Amino acid sequence: MSHRHLIAFVFATALICQSIGSGDRVLGQDATLDAPSSSDVVEDQFIYKTVTDDSSEKSTELFVDWTRPADWSAEDSRPAAVFFHGGGWTGGKPGQFALHSKELAGRGMVCFRVKYRLLGKKSKTPPDNCVEDASDAFRYIRANASKFGIDPKRMASGGGSAGGHLAAYLGTMDDQVVDGVSRKPAAMLLFNPVYDNGPGGWGTTRVGDEFAKYSPAHNITKDDPPSIVFLGTNDNLIPVATAERFRDDCKEVGVRSELHLYEGQPHGFFNAKKTDGGGKIYRDTMEKTVAFLKSLDWIE
Repeated sequence: MSHRHLIAFVFATALICQSIGSGDRVLGQDATLDAPSSSDVVEDQFIYKTVTDDSSEKSTELFVDWTRPADWSAEDSRPAAVFFHGGGWTGGKPGQFALHSKELAGRGMVCFRVKYRLLGKKSKTPPDNCVEDASDAFRYIRANASKFGIDPKRMASGGGSAGGHLAAYLGTMDDQVVDGVSRKPAAMLLFNPVYDNGPGGWGTTRVGDEFAKYSPAHNITKDDPPSIVFLGTNDNLIPVATAERFRDDCKEVGVRSELHLYEGQPHGFFNAKKTDGGGKIYRDTMEKTVAFLKSLDWIE
C-alpha cells in the first residue's frame, strides 16, 4: 500500500440487495452472435475502494459497474469477467466494455467494469496506482463472490490496450494474496494489450529500468492462466512480433495462448463502432471470445 494514500475498502451490500494461440489472420467476417436485449440483463454499480490523497486530503470513491443475467441469484456460482478500460493509463472509461459485458451476461456470466485511478498525461509516473487498483478490485470481487453469485475459481481478467496490460498483469505477475484472497485470474481476455513494457516496448518512459516489475511479457511462467489475444496488424503500439512472442513464450512453458490477428486493422479495432461496417469485427472478436470461454467449459 502506498504511503501517499490511505485506502479504505467499502462493501456495497445495501446497493446489491436493493438491485438484486492460433495466430490466424482474418478480415472480420460476419459473426453469428445475437446481442442480448436490455431485458436480458441487469446493471448496477458499487464502490470497491475509497482513496484519500494525503497532500490534498481529497477522497475519491472508485466504483465498479456490473452486469448480470436477468435470472441471476446471489446463490448462483457463475463464471465472471472483470474488465479494465484502455486509455494509456491516463484516460478512458469503464463503459468501453459495456457491450462486451451485456453479450457475456446474456450467456450466463456476471461481468464487472472497473474504474481505476489515472496518471497525469504530462507526468512520467509509473502505473503503480493503476496496478494497485486493478489488484484491489479483483480481490474485492473474489472475496465477495458469494454476494455476487459468482464462482471465485472461474474469474477472467479482460481489457483493451492499457486495460489489457492490467488484465495481463494480474495473470502473469507473482500473486499477492491479501487476507487469503488471490488476485490471479483463471483466464485472460486481451484486446490489443500493451503487455510488453520492456526496452523498445510501450510505456518504457514511465517504467524505465524497472520494467520487469510491470511488464507481463517478461513474467510468463507455467502458472499463468490461458489467454486469448486480439491484435490488428497495423497497430502502431504493438508489433505483431510482440504478440507472437508472447504466444510462443506461453506455449514454451505449457500455457495455452490463442492469438488472432486482424489484417490491416489499427489499435482499438475491436471496439464496436459504425466505422467497422456495422460492427462486423467487434462481433467476430466476440464470437471468438465466446468460443474460448466455451472451450474452458465456462459457458454453453
